[in-house]
This record gives sequence, C-alpha cells and structure tokens, in this order.
Amino acid sequence: MRKLKLEMHISLSGWDDQVMNFTIENLKNVDCILLGRKTAKDFIPHWAGVANNPKAADYKIGKLLTDIPKVVFSNKLKANKWDNTTIVKGDITEQIKILKKKKGKDIIVYGGYSFVSSLIQHGLIDEYYILLNPLSVNSEHPIVKELKNDLRLTLIKCKSFECGTVLLCYNPKNSNN
Repeated sequence: MRKLKLEMHISLSGWDDQVMNFTIENLKNVDCILLGRKTAKDFIPHWAGVANNPKAADYKIGKLLTDIPKVVFSNKLKANKWDNTTIVKGDITEQIKILKKKKGKDIIVYGGYSFVSSLIQHGLIDEYYILLNPLSVNSEHPIVKELKNDLRLTLIKCKSFECGTVLLCYNPKNSNN
C-alpha cells in the first residue's frame, strides 16, 4: 500500500541546495501530490511558472512539481482550471484510502494548515518530514526584510526530547563564539 507523506518546510526565508536536493529526491519516490483548494490556487500556478522558465533557480523542482499529477481536495470548486490535476470531492478519509490502494509510488502532501490538520485528525499521514531551514536570504519576508546580508547559521547543539520535540541551537556563521 502506498504511504502518504507530509513534507513541511519551516524557514526564515528560503532553502539551500541541500534542502532542495532532499526535496527533489523525496519527490522521485512519489507519483501523486495532494493539495487542499486554498494551497492549490497559489501552489500550482507558481510552480508551473517556474517550470516554464529553464533559467529559474528552482527550475528542477518546479518541473518535478508540475509534472507529478496532483489531486486537489475541494467541495467548493466547480471546475478544474489546472493541467495535470484532478479535483476530488467527498469524504476525505474514503478518498485517501482509495488513493493509497492504487498501484504506484507514495503520495506527498504540502501545506495548507486546515487541509493538513484534517489529514492528521483522521490518522491518514504515514510519514512526517519536517524541515527547519535557518537560512535567511535577504527577501521581502517580514522577518528578514531589513537584512542587508544573508544570515547563515552554524548548528552548535541538537537535542531531541522524548515527546518528539527537537531543540536546534545555532550561532551566526561569522560569530566569534
């Protein structure tokens, strides 16, 4: 039976090459991307635009995300406006069980707090990939908007707790500590 994997990125502003490579490798093991309606409306057009620009820095992942068939869960959408995408209505638990029983590679789900919360609540996620990326590249995101230079951090301590929480302690790379 296929597994449903949740991949979530927590980032100050972006990702580096190693995180990008992990995400690409993870995508090679899936043949279906699940999205909720709210995430799909920005996700699909964004990555389709990246996939149409071979010079884009994120082209490789954009191409993969565009080429992998997507299933969008929505009881509100009347028509499908995206290529390579199927709209699914109805009971989420039953629909996910049907998808998992189909032959193929694993399934991955990205973002959308209400959609992902529903999947978690119904016990449908088989693996969780939570990526914390402390890289901060000067961008328009509020937390790093005022940065003049990139913020690069060095991991100095990592501790896992029995409850599953992980403490990650960083120093700025240019720190004299």
